[in-house]
Amino acid sequence: MTTHTNDTEVFEEDQNKMVYPSLKIPFILLITCFAAWGSAANLSEVMVSVFRKIFTMSNFQSGLVTFAYYGAYFTLAIPAAFINKRFGYKTGVLTGLGLAAVGGFLFLPASWTMTYGIFLIALFVLAAGLSILETSANPFAIAMGPEATATRRLNLAQSFNPVGANIGVLLGAVIILPNLTKDETRKTLTDQALIDAQKHDLNLVLGPYLGIAAVLVLIWLLIFFRKMHNPLEIQEHEKGGAHPHAQKGVFGRLFRNPHYRFGVLAQFFNVAAQVATWSFTIQYAEGVVGIPASRAGFYLQASLILFLISRFVMFWLLGKFRPTRLLLIMAVVGVTLALIAVVSQNIVGLIAVIGISASLSLMFPTIYGVALQGLGEDTKFGAAGLVMAILGGALIPPMQGLLVDNAGNNHAIGYLVPMVCLAVVAAYALFDLRSNRHGGALVGEVH
Repeated sequence: MTTHTNDTEVFEEDQNKMVYPSLKIPFILLITCFAAWGSAANLSEVMVSVFRKIFTMSNFQSGLVTFAYYGAYFTLAIPAAFINKRFGYKTGVLTGLGLAAVGGFLFLPASWTMTYGIFLIALFVLAAGLSILETSANPFAIAMGPEATATRRLNLAQSFNPVGANIGVLLGAVIILPNLTKDETRKTLTDQALIDAQKHDLNLVLGPYLGIAAVLVLIWLLIFFRKMHNPLEIQEHEKGGAHPHAQKGVFGRLFRNPHYRFGVLAQFFNVAAQVATWSFTIQYAEGVVGIPASRAGFYLQASLILFLISRFVMFWLLGKFRPTRLLLIMAVVGVTLALIAVVSQNIVGLIAVIGISASLSLMFPTIYGVALQGLGEDTKFGAAGLVMAILGGALIPPMQGLLVDNAGNNHAIGYLVPMVCLAVVAAYALFDLRSNRHGGALVGEVH
């Protein structure tokens, strides 16, 4: 006869494992979610440039494209937390996957009607699904193993996000951008021929999105039919389960928690640094170093590849260093590289810009894991706040653009912005190191 005591002994033996044995397959399925949303997110950046070529848009309408994406991420994080709280992480992941797939399929009627507004709705729905998916998948990954390996486990799962991101960039670079109707050609076309060219270009965008939507449906089915047993249910059963009033006052408790509050701020500036670094890499290569436009994109691709490789390197290093100690080291390295980019306005500065990606690779999952440590029943709403911090990627880069404009279009000076952002991350790491707790993340419940 199997007793709770024996189950608990098995549970205790699992404490040094990366993932609980019963959750290895679910963890692999969850990893595919990280890759899928990486592809969808980076393909969306390509889509924005396509929109600007196909539709006659005002600057306000162009801004709405970015606003729709980040706005969906910001507004859907809290509803995702309620879903996770009421129904569990698995339901949250399924909801996010399903909504993102619907957004992908909505590009089909959008391409038929060639209506800018419908494309905007499709993008919003897609981003809404990705927001729910990210709000659910990150703490779900944390919950799939012992607390001692939580931050490292999340870094491993997040390592597959740039894998998908590079696939998205590759789809854009190989399938979409080279085959778009050239601007010179557009000027020579009749009205009907121009409409046909627009349909052709929109169909180029449609194909990859439908493919990603189909993959999301496949992942949805695999997760839906997979039973996910969690060893933590043994502990919860022995403790009498979750407190029925744990949700009351959750936002007040989160706000009063300095580690969490500072963590959200650090995540805001981390995402801002990421977007600010990559958004201006090509401009730095062209405007500062004088790289031809035909080759400038290579340096952004090099940054993304370095980011991808560094994610796996950081996963290995986290097995040897306390998470926030490594976070402090990489943040200081990032600040130094950004300063070099400002001072050495030549190929050395460009190499420094690329090198910042190595520092950035560690930050999102590590800040996420450390900020959630000790939140208990508040973990699910805490995860939502950390996803909402992605808004930093929308608010800070325009300030960088304003700084560049005031500096006579000198893109090197603009890297003062990511330098300051990374300094905030370094301050958070130092704050945690000076505290009396260990770096890591709370293991939440799995449903």
